[in-house]
Amino acid sequence: MRRMLAALPQTLTPQVLLRASIVVALLTIALKGLAWWITQSVGLLSDAMESLVNLASAAFALLMVTIALRPADAEHPYGHSKAEYFAAGFEGLMIIIAALGIAWAGVQRLLQPQPITQLGLGLALSVLSSALNGGLAWLMLRSARLHRSMALEGDARHLLTDVWTSAGVLLGVGLVALTGWQWLDAATAIAVALNILREGAHLMWKSSQGLMDEALPPEVLATVQATLAQFQHRSVRFDHVISRGSGARRFVALHMHVPAEWTLGRAAAMRGAVERALMDSVPGLRATIELLPTDVEAHAATEEELN
Repeated sequence: MRRMLAALPQTLTPQVLLRASIVVALLTIALKGLAWWITQSVGLLSDAMESLVNLASAAFALLMVTIALRPADAEHPYGHSKAEYFAAGFEGLMIIIAALGIAWAGVQRLLQPQPITQLGLGLALSVLSSALNGGLAWLMLRSARLHRSMALEGDARHLLTDVWTSAGVLLGVGLVALTGWQWLDAATAIAVALNILREGAHLMWKSSQGLMDEALPPEVLATVQATLAQFQHRSVRFDHVISRGSGARRFVALHMHVPAEWTLGRAAAMRGAVERALMDSVPGLRATIELLPTDVEAHAATEEELN
């Protein structure tokens, strides 16, 4: 059973998981909405509000992933994979909006306290919806790492904020039942809102870095350098290695210096071998290698020259 669960993220595509996220969002909206209607808890209302945001975010993420899978064309020679960063940014924005809405509802309830009723059934419905969200979020995070999908990671983290929201709400409602202090329901809702506000800001920052052509992670660059070291010797060397990530795609560009007396065919064959080795060692990598004679250094344009 454990082996089957571990292999599950590899068999499910981001599109399948995002469709599942839409279905789960609809189920949790129904469960949490019913829990709020039964208990009249502002904490449970805030929980239901975030599930509405989950639904909109999952639908948008599915659209962006579908666009990201389109092949390269004349207008987009590097493909459409950056569309996933828009999905992650949208997820972050929706998390922030949900947090503000939850905080507003909590403040209103602090000003006008109301009793909470039928806690047992309401809490049971909230726990069930949280279990659905938590299980799906775990699966999506595992799959996001395998597929390097920013949109999938964004939706998974959004679901995790929903789980944390539910946990905080359950704590607040439980404390109200134990102490009779009605203000704890609203205070917990506000505390949860501040927590998910932080998560939303982090997600928006991460998506912005992807749109700004952030370099590949250090561990990936280390793999690139280790692969190049296999070909580097007295007559062949590499320099000016630059990289960037674009959704599931990865790009690296570099200079390969070879002896001037080599034939073009020999140099091209060596470049082909290096490209194949790089693509085998780093999944999803596209390498661009410029050939130069050993005694020639390329001129790197300065910022002033570019402007």
